[in-house]
Amino acid sequence: MASTSAITFSTAAGPAPAVRVGADATLLDAARLAGVEMDATCGGRGRCRSCRVKVLSGEISPPTLQDTLQLGHDEVKERFRLACQTHPMSDCTATPMPPKAESGFQILAGRVDIGAQSGLRLDSGVMKHVITAKTPVGEHHQTSDVEEILACLPPTVQRHLSLELLRKVPSALRKDKGRLTVTTFNDEVVDIEVGDTAARCYGMAFDIGTTSVVGTLMDLATGEQIAAVGGLNPQAQYGGDLMSRIAYAQFDDTKLATLRGKILSGINEYIREACEKAGVAAEHIYKIVVVGNTCMHHVFLGIDVSYVGLAPYAPAVRDPLVYSAREIPLKAAPNAKVCLLPIVAGFVGADTMACVLATRIYESEEIRALVDIGTNGEVVMGRRGKLFACSAPAGPALEGAQIRHGMRGALGAIERVEIDGDVACKIIGDAPAIGICGSGLIDACAKMLDAGVIDSNGLLRRPSSPALVPALQRRISNGEGGREFVLVWKEEAGRDHDISVTQADIRQLQLAKSAIYSGIIMLRDVMEIRDDEIHELMLCGGFGNYISIDSSVKIRLLPELPVERITYMGNAAAIGAQMALLSETERLRAFELAQSIEHVALAARPEFQAIFVDGMNFSGETFAAQARRSRPASLPGGAPGPVAEALPHISAAG
Repeated sequence: MASTSAITFSTAAGPAPAVRVGADATLLDAARLAGVEMDATCGGRGRCRSCRVKVLSGEISPPTLQDTLQLGHDEVKERFRLACQTHPMSDCTATPMPPKAESGFQILAGRVDIGAQSGLRLDSGVMKHVITAKTPVGEHHQTSDVEEILACLPPTVQRHLSLELLRKVPSALRKDKGRLTVTTFNDEVVDIEVGDTAARCYGMAFDIGTTSVVGTLMDLATGEQIAAVGGLNPQAQYGGDLMSRIAYAQFDDTKLATLRGKILSGINEYIREACEKAGVAAEHIYKIVVVGNTCMHHVFLGIDVSYVGLAPYAPAVRDPLVYSAREIPLKAAPNAKVCLLPIVAGFVGADTMACVLATRIYESEEIRALVDIGTNGEVVMGRRGKLFACSAPAGPALEGAQIRHGMRGALGAIERVEIDGDVACKIIGDAPAIGICGSGLIDACAKMLDAGVIDSNGLLRRPSSPALVPALQRRISNGEGGREFVLVWKEEAGRDHDISVTQADIRQLQLAKSAIYSGIIMLRDVMEIRDDEIHELMLCGGFGNYISIDSSVKIRLLPELPVERITYMGNAAAIGAQMALLSETERLRAFELAQSIEHVALAARPEFQAIFVDGMNFSGETFAAQARRSRPASLPGGAPGPVAEALPHISAAG
């Protein structure tokens, strides 16, 4: 056997250059080395189909159990494999199967309404001072160019100038008879320009989510939003959830740099795109606010995330941070100060603090809850004077990952389902269905529960069940991976196969929705309140604003509250980031609030196991829940139980 093998990937754009790898490398490793973008939403652990390839030639390692479980015996016989599980044994040629066909992603941008945000002051910290400074006139006069400029500025302005600015001073001072615009951020000089540029003062706010990135370009003087940009987080190909991404970069500086390089390149490109849309020079962006969960925050800064993924899951830093764009580096906005909001604890990160700012939950006289539903979900509950928070990571199932025909919310995704004698689906873009997104999966399971296709435990009925009408009986079949229920027949789909929900898909949804539900119930129990004492439950985040409230309550993703008490809040993390961009008062308030919020570690509480098991059910109260209610709401801390240990993403981020 050769010590190395040459691997060639055949893509839609043609064959990629061959790369040589050893037998210990996988085809996924080879693809990344060759620059072939290939998703691995499970982090390369063989738990999804996103890195599916077909091996066209060459000898490879025998199929693994994961290959068979994810692809089935028939595909394995035809030399389909998971790239993350397959090692080359000789020179090979492979092709990603199929190439991604998703387009038109639904990215929810936030927009802060200055008028609606009572008490929001436009005090961004950025000031533009238009001055006329004199040049030194005599040798006997002990002065300098910098001193002459500083003499025209308020005495609070710091004397220290960066080396970049010092190099600009001599020529700038002598060009327009000393007329200059000096820009400061919290009394630190960040730019010096010739002439009067006071009208050009901009900033950007970024919400870096596990799945998507949203950016907003704003006029710092008026608070006006002048451009919005966004798309998928380019790190997603290295893992669809936080723990997969942490596992990828754990104790490996090179892989951490890879993740960081992806997000920095993406942010730089979004800055350029926003400036091009608005006709704004990037040099006039002076402040950037970035929010994200703890993992996204640390990777953006290049901080080792290894220990964030290990008990006690502590972040490296919780304070609000300010750096120059050149330090990060964000080369697209060289004059900006980059501000990161504080972290509460564990995986309750800066994005949660942005949601707290946007919803003003800390001012409420009544008990309210905000729920940011996503790959990494967070719950905050409380009222004025006391807030509790927890992280409830649902994993990537709600974004379509690890679902047989799952996809993100894009063109061709099933987003709504109706069952009335037979099945009718609403497709994003009114296109032929190519898969099902998270909101569609939630809706499908709720309607399947109503129609008796599944029971309260999530089990699919037998095809011959007399409880079902013939049209629904025909849609249930026994596949290689167990029973499945067809939503769209292949004759009507945009694929050469039926679009269905499998028993395994339902189980993935149960795990995901129980994480969110358990987080809400745990905080409720810690506060020793009843459901009817929750005045309002606010759904935040891009995904949370696309789901059906009725269906979410039906399957117990959300507690059984009156529908009028559950409200959509838009992308609250993005809105909170914009508020911190426009107002230093809000940015500094975030730190005070972060210090006062009590973090509840879910998996460290003994009652969590019973709550989680109960939350797996689609309806009704189980014996475990009844037993839990007979015990005190607050119990002494303890080690995670078997359920938490079986779900590392819950245990870690709890």
